[in-house]
Amino acid sequence: MADTYQTIKCPACGAVMKKIFIPSAGINIDICADGCGGMFFDNQELQMFNKASDDISEIKKVLEGRSFCPVDVNETRICPACGKSMVKTRIKGLKVQIDTCYTCGGIFLDHGELDLIRQGVRKTTVNDLKIQNGMVDENTIRTFYKEFQQEEFINNRRNEMIGNVLFGCSPGRGFGRRRYGLLDFIFSILF
Repeated sequence: MADTYQTIKCPACGAVMKKIFIPSAGINIDICADGCGGMFFDNQELQMFNKASDDISEIKKVLEGRSFCPVDVNETRICPACGKSMVKTRIKGLKVQIDTCYTCGGIFLDHGELDLIRQGVRKTTVNDLKIQNGMVDENTIRTFYKEFQQEEFINNRRNEMIGNVLFGCSPGRGFGRRRYGLLDFIFSILF
């Protein structure tokens, strides 16, 4: 995890970002305090702040009482650390889409996204805390397996539907008579 020491420009609005030292983590976070309110985290820095118990008081002080300019959240951003294009990444289970640099590992969050991540992580880690403290009850295990089975069912159903549409049969059903599929139709037209 290499901290960016030079002053960088915000990938969303182009304003110069302010470096905020976080004493509890010993790192600098780049915040667009005079522009859009976005934040840039160098490789793996976000992990130090994504739990509800992590101290973000220094970040809150900078953002408190300010209004920020709107930005296009769908626009492709350029990483301020390495200059490469960032990729929109959805966080599973949360309605948050963050900008991630696959080259250097930097992450840019638009204003308000850190709070959404911290709220979502707080909700999903209750059972993890129970497991770590040896307080696993039967309901926790049932919930885990139920969610796992639902996810597996959805994946299997999706694969089955794709097989039906493209090939006229479901994967894993073996050989035998099959229906007329989309690929059969396309090949009959072409050949």
